[in-house]
Amino acid sequence: MLRLRAAKRSRTAIAKLTAIALGLGFAVVGLGPSQARAGGPETLTGTFADGATYLIQVPADWNGTLVLYSHGYVTPGSANPATDVGDPVTGQWLLDNGYALAGSSYATTGWAVQQAIPDQLETLNTFDSLVGKPHRTIAWGHSLGGMITAGLIQVAPDLFTAALPMCGVVAGGVQTWNLALDSALAVQQLLGPTSGLQIVNITDPTDNLTLSEELFAAAQTTPQGQARIALASALGDIPGWFDPSSPEPAPTDYAAQEANQDLWETEIDGPFAFDLRAELEARAGGNPSWTGGVDFWQQLQESPDYNEVKALYHAAGLSLSADVATLNAAPRITPDPSAVAYLKHYIVFNGDISQPVLTLHTTGDGLVVNEDEAQYKLTVDAAGKGSLLRQVFVSRAGHCTFTPAETIAAFKALIHRVNTGHWGNLSPGALNAVASALGPAYNTMPAAYVRFTPLRFQRPAN
Repeated sequence: MLRLRAAKRSRTAIAKLTAIALGLGFAVVGLGPSQARAGGPETLTGTFADGATYLIQVPADWNGTLVLYSHGYVTPGSANPATDVGDPVTGQWLLDNGYALAGSSYATTGWAVQQAIPDQLETLNTFDSLVGKPHRTIAWGHSLGGMITAGLIQVAPDLFTAALPMCGVVAGGVQTWNLALDSALAVQQLLGPTSGLQIVNITDPTDNLTLSEELFAAAQTTPQGQARIALASALGDIPGWFDPSSPEPAPTDYAAQEANQDLWETEIDGPFAFDLRAELEARAGGNPSWTGGVDFWQQLQESPDYNEVKALYHAAGLSLSADVATLNAAPRITPDPSAVAYLKHYIVFNGDISQPVLTLHTTGDGLVVNEDEAQYKLTVDAAGKGSLLRQVFVSRAGHCTFTPAETIAAFKALIHRVNTGHWGNLSPGALNAVASALGPAYNTMPAAYVRFTPLRFQRPAN
């Protein structure tokens, strides 16, 4: 999940979204291994040679299973403590049920996959030396941490028993940034063609983000601008549902859907597309994304938001075909091959999993869209490993906005698979019953598992 500084209005909104999804984090201090126990679990903290810190908690009645947590994206300049669980309520349940917890901070912030995977493997080594080798190790994580979780079981499969990537960037890095570029291109070409908005090779991220926010604000004041925001959102598969505490807009309430997409674009996705992409480009050594070969008509028609876009364009008196033709006629963006190679390495997936994997996603996630799960399944199935993968969904807006009860229900389903060698009942009714039975302390919202099949991810790498 995200832990972003609140230097601008948009980043403040991300911080609020993160607070909903994650709860409180853990602080880590000290330069060497340290221990603390005051009637609770044994707590071990320390710092690796690369500067990353680690946090380990071991209950007195440890059951021999270690749960390794990978945290999400941290904006450069933000605090970056080690984290060993996504939310403290779930963490306490795990400790109370005998599970040990561990996780690291990663040596850098930003798109830190390069540092995260070795730091997490070093956390396992540290656990082995300080506590003992676990009988079983479960990898799990949120958002970018879900991607890192999938990466860990790909690069070091023998170290893990099972994995639970949650709201993970499991379409892969190349695919994810390509999809974001398509949406950004529509903003540039249709909302500010002469504005100087940069969508690759960003030289001044802060000013570029401010400019994008000004373009969105102006567009949102007119029906024509709203229609174009809807088009840009559709090309990124951004849903028309933003607030996890609100009901999903009706299927034909296109005005409400577009208003929600505008919130995603300005408060969550925009900072990545128009600001934080620069951090990725700096570490990759160039632009890793492209628009060559994209047919924007086909992409729009395959979007779940196609009907919304058509309706809003008609109401605004705009020609949808003319605007899409503008996108198809725009100069094609070419990538830097070395940057593509970097992003492939950190990371795309080959689907060759060796252990049970259960993924968890909300249906209304506008940052890491639910179509990521379709791409991951396609990759795993192509590798002939589909029997090892199951995917479950929660009907809710927001990025990683699972309740502790829903998270625990998914974890228990994965443990059942590990214990028995067979997948149990993963129907929404069964998972909601498990979650509800945990009681009000864990069910901060009603359990909302739902039967759901995501559409095709629009930008698979080729």
